[in-house]
Amino acid sequence: MNALVGLFSVALLILSVPIFMVFGLGSASVAIWGMDLPWSTLIQVSFGAMTKHVLIAVPLFIFTGMVMLRGGAAARLVHFATTLVGHWPGGLGIAMILAMGFFAAFCGSILAAITAVGTIMIPQMVKQGYPKPFVIVLAASAAFLEALIPPSNAAILFSALTDVPVSRTFAAGFVPGFVLIFLLSALVMWRCRGLRNPVRATGRERLAALKSALPGLFTPVIILGGIYAGLLTPSESAAVAGVWAIAIGMVIYRELSFQGILLALRETARITAVIFAIIAMATFLSVVLTYSQAPQQIIAFFTDMGGTPAMFWFAVAVICLILGTFVEIVPVFYLTVPIFAVLAHSLGQDILHLYIVFVAFAGIGMITPPVCVGIYTAAGVAKESPEKAFREVPLFVVVGVVFGLMMILFPAAATWLPNLLN
Repeated sequence: MNALVGLFSVALLILSVPIFMVFGLGSASVAIWGMDLPWSTLIQVSFGAMTKHVLIAVPLFIFTGMVMLRGGAAARLVHFATTLVGHWPGGLGIAMILAMGFFAAFCGSILAAITAVGTIMIPQMVKQGYPKPFVIVLAASAAFLEALIPPSNAAILFSALTDVPVSRTFAAGFVPGFVLIFLLSALVMWRCRGLRNPVRATGRERLAALKSALPGLFTPVIILGGIYAGLLTPSESAAVAGVWAIAIGMVIYRELSFQGILLALRETARITAVIFAIIAMATFLSVVLTYSQAPQQIIAFFTDMGGTPAMFWFAVAVICLILGTFVEIVPVFYLTVPIFAVLAHSLGQDILHLYIVFVAFAGIGMITPPVCVGIYTAAGVAKESPEKAFREVPLFVVVGVVFGLMMILFPAAATWLPNLLN
């Protein structure tokens, strides 16, 4: 029975059936017909997973990002980043990395960040002589910073799955996020070292750009300051950030209209519905795993074969690389993290270290065919065939693997700041 359901699920994936339906149909079939569980059990568990208090922050952060995108903050942030580093070798690429990292975190949507920042930066970079395929893959790779730089919806989902405080998961992403920014920037400086660069901005131009971008740059201070000062919960800080985003868009920048707010609400609803549909259906799988005692059996098997922490991290890396190539990162979270977390605890590994390593290797799948939705989106913005961008993918995969190995070898990158703040 289980084998038939597994084959059925694989067939649905091949037919491009939405992943939440694959989760729901496959897991529900096993639970109801294979384990004789009532529908009510599945619905109760699913409802409980979607109504966790910490998940309230997800749509609020998405709304904040969407309002900032439509309120003028994106253009000002890109301009400020360009005045800072645009004259460096590969400076426009570095500016896009910085802008993309900031906005991807707030949007909670990698694709929205690629569209917003890429619409501004990609034509400018191509005009300066940057290879269009390279720019496309760079945009997709830089948007992956959403999973690391706080506030991050990936961190919130991980906390919901593992019951780790969101503040600690946020903190765990700081150092790795900046390490990835450094690695991507080094790649751009090497790859684009011979290109013509814009004229160096004057001190007055940089100051003017900073003043213009300052209201948007102040947003993370509101969010993270409120959380780490103990004044606000993550959900409350997200709500305050949403109000602040509306204020700067309507009062300071005067580019946000009521129509823009409605469009931001519509986009927020669309993205949130996708995320929560996956959460709801993925919990069906958690019910199957719980009643079949699969995690306990996996731990026993891993222990009996003499599993070591090194073997565990190797398995995490390989599994995340494979799954990330075919499935987007949110479903991979709900598919593997509950099992990985139990194994990590049994081996005495820090759960925050698991978060960073998991994200590092699963994120590589964002730029590897056939899924690579980030590349398809960036190619659409650049008006270029995605197939032409694929030849640049191996270079970025190497950078991603180097980053992942660094995170495995240096767990303090993930644990130092959370422990310091604690």
